[in-house]
Amino acid sequence: MWASLRASAWESVKGFLSRPSPARRAWLAGVMYVVLLAIMTASSTPDALDWQVGDVATRDVVAPRDVVNRYRTGELREQAAREAVREAELDPVNWEINPAEALRSEERVKLIFQVINSVRQGALAELQPVEAGGDQELGEQSGEGEAPAEESLPAPALPWDRLAAEAAAQLTQQAVALNEQVLVYALQLGDDGRDALEDRTLRIASDVMLRRRIGGDDLEREREAVPTLAPITSLPPGEREFVAAVVQEVIRPNLIPSPERMERARQEAMRAVAEVRVREGQIIIRRGDPVGPEHIMLLQDLGLLDGRYSYGQLAGHAVLLALLFAVVGVYLHQNRRDILTSERQLLLLGLIVLMVAGLAKVGSFINWQGTALLVPVGLAGLLVTLLLDSRLAIVVTVILSAMLASLFGFDGRYFLVGLAGGVAGVYSVSRVSQRSDLTRAGIIVGGACFLTMIALGLMRSETFLIQYSFLGLLNGIVSAVGTIGLLPYLEALFGITSSIRLLELSNPNHPLLRKLLMEAPGTYHHSILVGNLAEAAAEAIGADQLLVRVGALYHDIGKTKRPYFFVENQFVGENPHDKISPSLSTLIIISHVRDGVELAREYKLPEVIVDFIRQHHGTDLVKYFYQKAVENAKGEAVDERDFRYPGPKPQSKEIAVVMLADAVEASVRSLGRPTPGRIEGLVRRIIKERLEAGELDESDLTLRDLDKVAEAFVRVLTGIYHKRVEYPEVPMKEHDLQRQGAASQSGIGAGRA
Repeated sequence: MWASLRASAWESVKGFLSRPSPARRAWLAGVMYVVLLAIMTASSTPDALDWQVGDVATRDVVAPRDVVNRYRTGELREQAAREAVREAELDPVNWEINPAEALRSEERVKLIFQVINSVRQGALAELQPVEAGGDQELGEQSGEGEAPAEESLPAPALPWDRLAAEAAAQLTQQAVALNEQVLVYALQLGDDGRDALEDRTLRIASDVMLRRRIGGDDLEREREAVPTLAPITSLPPGEREFVAAVVQEVIRPNLIPSPERMERARQEAMRAVAEVRVREGQIIIRRGDPVGPEHIMLLQDLGLLDGRYSYGQLAGHAVLLALLFAVVGVYLHQNRRDILTSERQLLLLGLIVLMVAGLAKVGSFINWQGTALLVPVGLAGLLVTLLLDSRLAIVVTVILSAMLASLFGFDGRYFLVGLAGGVAGVYSVSRVSQRSDLTRAGIIVGGACFLTMIALGLMRSETFLIQYSFLGLLNGIVSAVGTIGLLPYLEALFGITSSIRLLELSNPNHPLLRKLLMEAPGTYHHSILVGNLAEAAAEAIGADQLLVRVGALYHDIGKTKRPYFFVENQFVGENPHDKISPSLSTLIIISHVRDGVELAREYKLPEVIVDFIRQHHGTDLVKYFYQKAVENAKGEAVDERDFRYPGPKPQSKEIAVVMLADAVEASVRSLGRPTPGRIEGLVRRIIKERLEAGELDESDLTLRDLDKVAEAFVRVLTGIYHKRVEYPEVPMKEHDLQRQGAASQSGIGAGRA
């Protein structure tokens, strides 16, 4: 049982490792993420400290690199913020009306009327008879069995002055001071009148508190102005005095500092305070000094405490790295899904990033800030551009520059220098025509780093950057040397064909091209013309011109096995196909594809070139021998499949262009009078036939691309087959004839001697 389980588990592991799958790619990305996170967060100090606040330092500690003193910076910013808030509070512009004060004023108005109503109701209750007989007597006097209405009581029945005094006393206990004469007016009103008075008083008091800016120093002046307010002056005399007195009593200062303006002043003050930096080589704490919070924070930021990062720093690096991974993933998903689905190319990309990140980490171990300027971010830009994609190289450059800055204290200088070198590297090898271009690329990378350091040094007044700006040039040299040294190994290890490798394959001295020239010279010259045609078309549609040219050079190398069976190599006028059957001729013609693939394997050509050999005929029909077979069959059925190439059809723009160029060049060569009009008609007819036959269905060529391809073919072929002027014979002059005769006599004499 256990043996079967182990065998099953081993088979699952083997299947996981051997078959490409999204799970494997996710696993690969996860491993890369963990390794990069370990590189970013690994401690660079073997003798880390284990101190806490209150301990005594056992040795001097020197900052290994520049770092921001967050503790001191925070203190200075808080101090500046407090001062800015105090200054802002002195400016009346920064104060605003507080709606809460209006609500409190309304509460005080309601309190006044509650006291008035309570005192009045109490007085009325005292006047009511407490015995049943008294109630009956009042009922008989009124003619009904109910108590008389309040308004029917005679005015002198209540002691208004005493009630006003009682109400004033109760209000005084609530910190409200009102004149007794003012209170008499409200006490004498009926219920409806008091309710209406209360509503008007509330409305006027709230309006005053919400519309008028009342400061602490302005309160008395505002109270004096209350009786002159329009809503109050329009009231009847008695009501006017009451409302004015109540409003004067309930209003309070209603201005408070604006929270938004205070916060704005606070933030501006904090931003104005520059970061306090501890410079490389500066002593953080001396032996014997007590360890404080500032020291602990500095030691943590420098990675000198406990030999590990804090959880916050670890989480921050993890989130930052996850964000960078997401950027690369989204870019590949939207622009280069072929790389995203290729484990080999993903592994190559990860290896390049890990290599440069590892060099940056090693540099962080060295106690000198100049090491960050030597980290070759340009190396990654050059390698990714040459092996994968130039736009992807830009993304990788930005990511590595961010990682470089994070490894060296999040210093923006290192980010800018790394970014300048990486971007310069990408654009310097976008079009490589020879290996020496890599040397030129190194100079460009170094120059970009050098100029960036000079510019930063001048802007920041840092003599270090200016003094050591030569490190930028050295960075470029390291990037170029590293690219030249690593490129062949990476190409061989990951099976990727770079532009440098293609340039080597295009060399006429390549053994396979020499073999083609010596054994099948007609095919060799045909391939050269096909390459010229295809390269012009590739430029017109934005395809890879170098790949097209090299693919065209090797697309017919299989013809070297039986060169004389192909018309371009038949120089004596004898055609061997005249002596064999059409089916055998077709087998020989079609076999040059298989023979070419075998030769390519033998000479270790890249797979991308082998695809040109295998696909450049697609599943096209060998029409000449098919028609000949039909004629010889005399009505019998001929299977068309026996006269077709095995395919597959072209899978890319580049191979499709070579297919069309191959067919066009051979057809135009057979034209009797290759005029521009006839050439264009033939070119467009051939392209249309291949399109209708479905040979271009699996390539990415569009109808617009095909139109551009046709225009490019016509332009090149017209230049090749242009009409020439017949040169007349020029008669030799008499003295030339004499000189020629003398030379002949001299030669005869020498021969006799």
